[in-house]
Amino acid sequence: MHHDEKPAFSYPVKVGNISANAVTVRLTADEAELKALRDLWNVLEVKSLTSELQIARWKRDGVKIKGRVQAKIVQACVVTLEPVQSYIDEPVEAIFVPEGSRLARIAANDSGEMILDPEGPDLPDMFSGDTIDVGLAVTEHAALAIDPYPRKQGASFGERIESSEKDDVRPNPFAALKDWKKD
Repeated sequence: MHHDEKPAFSYPVKVGNISANAVTVRLTADEAELKALRDLWNVLEVKSLTSELQIARWKRDGVKIKGRVQAKIVQACVVTLEPVQSYIDEPVEAIFVPEGSRLARIAANDSGEMILDPEGPDLPDMFSGDTIDVGLAVTEHAALAIDPYPRKQGASFGERIESSEKDDVRPNPFAALKDWKKD
């Protein structure tokens, strides 16, 4: 996304206003935001998007958000193209640190190789300025939970066209030369 584009769902939070004590924030997308999310996610409809988050300071200059995002969306079935309603209920957890913070650096061993633990926590997201957009984090967590191949209950592909063993035999490119004789 370009920095001049308005996000589909936005909830900016001033980092300076966040205390060590977690604050609960409830977010709900309005009609315009639901339409923008529909276009962003390339689905037929986004009926609702809500989130309840705990926002608090993390370490000295970071911010941690934790909570849940819930959404109702309508997608096209990959078999019949009929509408399929899906429910999203996902945990949201993210840590934000200012650009240049030592908390965002990846650990390296003596040979300079980066050490990443696939089961470990994600690296913190970086922000610049004095504001983070928790709405964007909620949107990303919901988008990752969308089924890429929604299927209507009981829908299946009909007769399949399978190739036979005869169809799989590749013709010999030299077969045309078998009757050719040198005079």
